[in-house]
Amino acid sequence: MLATLGELAALVEGQLVGDGGVAITGAASLGDAEPGQITLIDGDDKNHLLQKSRASAVLAPKGYVPDQLPAILVDDVHRAFAIIIVHFHPRRQAARIGVSPLASVSPSARIADGVDVHPFAAIGDDVVIESGVTIHSGVTVMAGSKIGRDTVIYPNAVLYEETVVGPRCVIHANAVLGAFGFGYGFAEGRHILSAQLGNVILGADVEIGAGSTIDRGTYGPTVIGEGTKIDDLVMVAHNCRLGRHNMLCSQVGVAGSTTTGDYVTMAGQVGVRDHVHIGSRAVLGAKAGISNDVPEGARVIGIPATPERDQKIKQAVFSKLPEMRQQLKKLQRLVEGIAARLGMGEGLSIAGDDAETKPDQRRAVA
Repeated sequence: MLATLGELAALVEGQLVGDGGVAITGAASLGDAEPGQITLIDGDDKNHLLQKSRASAVLAPKGYVPDQLPAILVDDVHRAFAIIIVHFHPRRQAARIGVSPLASVSPSARIADGVDVHPFAAIGDDVVIESGVTIHSGVTVMAGSKIGRDTVIYPNAVLYEETVVGPRCVIHANAVLGAFGFGYGFAEGRHILSAQLGNVILGADVEIGAGSTIDRGTYGPTVIGEGTKIDDLVMVAHNCRLGRHNMLCSQVGVAGSTTTGDYVTMAGQVGVRDHVHIGSRAVLGAKAGISNDVPEGARVIGIPATPERDQKIKQAVFSKLPEMRQQLKKLQRLVEGIAARLGMGEGLSIAGDDAETKPDQRRAVA
C-alpha cells in the first residue's frame, strides 16, 4: 500500500514539514526503517539514531526541528505511529461465527446474540454471556460464571465457577481465574485446605496477561478494579482487592488479602507480602520486596523496599565501599604509626586487625 507523506499527515492530523509528495510504502522503528518508510522519534535524545536511519521521513513530537528529513509533527507520537502502522497493515477482521457446533455448551447457559464461541470451547451450567463476547478455542468457562459484553477470552484460558468478568475485558491465553487459594490449616501433622467459597470479580476494561493467575477468595471475592492491567505471568492470591487502573508488570506476585488504592504501579518481579495495603498512585520499583504498607504516592525500591531516594543514596554509598575500605586501611596504618611514635603500643586501633595487612605494615611509621 502506498501513501504520500501529506496523506499520512492528514490521517494523523499532524503538521507537515517538508515535501508532502514523498512516497511512503511503510513504517518501521529507527533501527529497522528502510528507504521509502517513515520512522518515529519521541525525544531529542534519539536524534543521533535518526541521523543513522535510512528512513525517508520521520514522525516527531511538536516542537521538534527536523534537520535532514521531511517530517510530520504531532502531539502524541506513539498514538499517531500506531495509526500509520495500521494504515499499512490493517488488522485482520475475523468473521463472526456464532456458537460453533464443535463447542460444548450447557443447555442452561444463557448466551446473547452476537456472541462467538469457537470450536472446542466449553461453557458450563448457568453461565451468562452478554453480547459481543468472543470466546476462543480451548477456553473453559465453568458453572455460574458471568461475562460482560464485548469481552475477549483467548485460547485455553480457564474461568472457574462463579467468576464474574466485567464489560470490555481482555483475558489472554492460558490465564486462570478462580483457582483455589494457597491457604492451609495444619492439624494432626497434615496441611488442610482452607475454605474456597469465594470467587473472582473483574471490573470493566480489565486486561489479564497470558499465563497469569488470580485465585478465588476464601469466603468473599478477589476483586480486580476497573481499568487495571495485569501483564503476563502475574500471580494475585486469594482475597486480594486491587483498586482501579493499577498496572502490574510481568512476574509480580501479590500475596493473600493485600489491597491497593487506585493507579498503583508494580514493576517487574515485585513481591508483596500478605495483608498489606498499597496506597493510591504508589510506584513499586522492579524487584521491590514489600513487607509493610506503602503510603499514597510513595515510590519505593529494594529488598526490603524503602523510599526510592533512600535506596539510591545507599546504592551510591555501596558503590564506594571498595574505595572507602582502602582509605580505612591507610588510616589504620597512619594511626598505628602515630601510636608507635608516642609509645602507646599496638593496642590502639580504629579498624581491628586486617587479614590483608601484614604485621610489619601495621607497625610501620607513616
